[in-house]
Amino acid sequence: MTRDDLIAMLREQTPACGPARDALIAGGDFVVWDCLVPANRHAGVFRGRMRHSLRRGHTIDGLADSIAILKRAGKEPLRTGSIDAVDKSSVFTIFLNSTATVVVACCGGRRPTTMEAAEASE
Repeated sequence: MTRDDLIAMLREQTPACGPARDALIAGGDFVVWDCLVPANRHAGVFRGRMRHSLRRGHTIDGLADSIAILKRAGKEPLRTGSIDAVDKSSVFTIFLNSTATVVVACCGGRRPTTMEAAEASE
């Protein structure tokens, strides 16, 4: 998969897709892993991450939408990937179909600042 392929696949699946696309256009790094995992397993893991982040007062763009999409996809095997902004200020998780030809969902956004990260680890 090329950068241009992934840019074209990031549409409006969730509110995080636009910023993730912008990070790629600006030259951010990306990776898509070969491992296939059922969508509903991702939904469970990311539902836990959402509860944890909300307790810390941190929102993750597109996370609730992504969880809903993943739940609806049921046992469909998905690939996951990651997009990092050039300056590493933002990170996005992407979920793709098994052939990595369609982005199913995307979540992420600005990384917590150093102070927020320190508080979260306490």
